[in-house]
Amino acid sequence: MPLLELKSVSAGYGSNRVLQNVNLTLDRGEIVTLLGANGAGKSTLAKSISGLLRTETGTILLDGEPIETLPPAERLRCGIAHVPEGRQIFAGMTVAENLDLGAYASSEADHAERLEFVFTLFPVLRGRMGDVAGNFSGGQQQMLAIARGLMSKPKILLLDEPSLGVAPLLVAEIFRLIVALRAQGITILLAEQNARQALSIADRGYVFENGKITLSGSSKDLLNSPDIAERYLGMGTATEMSGAASAALAGKLRTVLFPASTETG
Repeated sequence: MPLLELKSVSAGYGSNRVLQNVNLTLDRGEIVTLLGANGAGKSTLAKSISGLLRTETGTILLDGEPIETLPPAERLRCGIAHVPEGRQIFAGMTVAENLDLGAYASSEADHAERLEFVFTLFPVLRGRMGDVAGNFSGGQQQMLAIARGLMSKPKILLLDEPSLGVAPLLVAEIFRLIVALRAQGITILLAEQNARQALSIADRGYVFENGKITLSGSSKDLLNSPDIAERYLGMGTATEMSGAASAALAGKLRTVLFPASTETG
């Protein structure tokens, strides 16, 4: 039985249906990549799985149990963590606060253990817990976003364009990290425009065009396809938040999520 299975899933925004009858499986211990151009439906699929976007039709099964009606927090508790496109860290908050947000739906009992796990993968974070995340480079912010996702001890990690906006020298490091996560028992669904890099580490792949899966197969077969190599390489652009807006949002979040520290500060 697949760890995750999508059956005839359709989803979209208002009257714009983006995903159309998508069927997909993800087995335990796999890295499966989603390939396609901007607007093909990769991010919409990740949002549909994590619950950020409600599906219109179809079924999403986790360990054989339907989850398509569960809210995002409950899906997180079930083991699905989503690292969205563009990193979307809280730039006005500290590293520690970002990591705490990643664990908000989890028990406090093993919080220290989860932190130690994150520190083994990202040792630089241990000494920078009090640093404001917005001062990090793009690559460092992407690493923090992944670390935040890992704080919930997920079964499945949804990575949406992790190489987007990252310096070329750090892209290879991110893909090495993804392989290391799989070695830790985490199953990964990787949405990525960089077909060559994604397929070099993945077990299987699905090609999206206009919200439909048009091709699937082993990574080796897809990597050896001249058509895939020519059509699915490229980078997108991340949406940035202004410093003032980031600081305002950080203040509001602290008030809601950390009222005690706000009052004493």
